[in-house]
Amino acid sequence: MLAYELITEEVPSLKPTDTGKKVLDWMEDFRISHLPVVNKREFLGLVSYTDMLDLNDTKKTIDHLKLSMIKAFVREDYHIFDVLKVISDHNVSAVAVLDAENNYMGVITADSIIQKIANMPFVHEPGSIVILEINIKDYSLSQIAQLVEGNDAKILNMHINAHPDTTKIEITLKINKENLSPILQTFNRYNYTVKATFHQNQFSGDIKKRFDEFMHFLNI
Repeated sequence: MLAYELITEEVPSLKPTDTGKKVLDWMEDFRISHLPVVNKREFLGLVSYTDMLDLNDTKKTIDHLKLSMIKAFVREDYHIFDVLKVISDHNVSAVAVLDAENNYMGVITADSIIQKIANMPFVHEPGSIVILEINIKDYSLSQIAQLVEGNDAKILNMHINAHPDTTKIEITLKINKENLSPILQTFNRYNYTVKATFHQNQFSGDIKKRFDEFMHFLNI
């Protein structure tokens, strides 16, 4: 899924001539803490709720306020996970989408992208989660797949997370089996460290809890 497919049509852009009051009103209406400011099709940056509160001046227009415009944007062909990285790196609740000529196309909100991920098929497929930890030099995707498939199972999704300042990596597997015992025994025989396992209900409940907490954070 690419950035242009994730644009949130419901959230409009601000103009430099809009007042601080309009900024705060729209942030409250759309329950968002960052909004894009656009001059015609030129993206000027994101204005933040925190900046607006600190200035405490709602009568002046944006172009007359000393705002630190956040240059958080993605290109229209960015993958959904690249969009998430930009959101995380800038610690914002939205990012602008620009085309190859730097023209503003729209905005992607953090809550909408989380909803997209939550609706991806692999999230809803029945099965279980296994989290492995190994040395990066020992990582072999083909071997991991063979060990899982050798127990009549399939890997539905996989995510790799590197530990900073170590040679370890953490591998999260979504497997289409609820009974993990044979698979775990196989991993142990091949000296894989199993850090955690979750059945579908446990994992779905944890995802829902984290998602609800994230939505609460965005709505503050």
